[in-house]
Amino acid sequence: MDVKADPRAALRAATVAIIGCGGLGSNVASMLVRSGVGTLRLIDYDRVEEDNLNRQLFFREDIGRLKTEALADTLRRITPEVTLIEVVARVDAENILGLVAGADVIVEAVDGAADKAMIVNACSTGLPDVPLVTASGLAGSGSANEIVSERIADNVYLVGDLASDVRDGLPLFASRVMAAAAHEAHVVIRVLLGYCEP
Repeated sequence: MDVKADPRAALRAATVAIIGCGGLGSNVASMLVRSGVGTLRLIDYDRVEEDNLNRQLFFREDIGRLKTEALADTLRRITPEVTLIEVVARVDAENILGLVAGADVIVEAVDGAADKAMIVNACSTGLPDVPLVTASGLAGSGSANEIVSERIADNVYLVGDLASDVRDGLPLFASRVMAAAAHEAHVVIRVLLGYCEP
């Protein structure tokens, strides 16, 4: 298929695995569904909490539900024909490759630095031909213009300002998280359409 000649068909045929369905992951998923990606594998073990509602694509009635389940219901309201694979699991170095198997692109959207590093290391080593989009530096009220997309290795793309961290006491604001999510989603779309640079 000539993806640039028929980009919509290329997106419909694609599968994207999203690890983490919180602030980044839920918003990336929404943008990918709205852009026409045909299959999403939603991977998370957590439940929706009230303090998540300020930046995640959930609603008050979702509190207590599994994030994968609540997100899948919302995504089907956007595009009923989307294929959604809900995976309730905590990702670790032993199970990650099996959880993302078959994906054309993998999105890292977790919170912890150690988990991020594990995902990048496992995927770039175990699945070097599968593009990975990861994020670092979303916290605080810095300019959204500081959030950038960079290709840092053959198949690894990094989104963020690469500096700000909630561990430094910086809060997460929906506007900045969603700006980073939009970057991640657009890198995924470009990669699926055959572009090497973000």
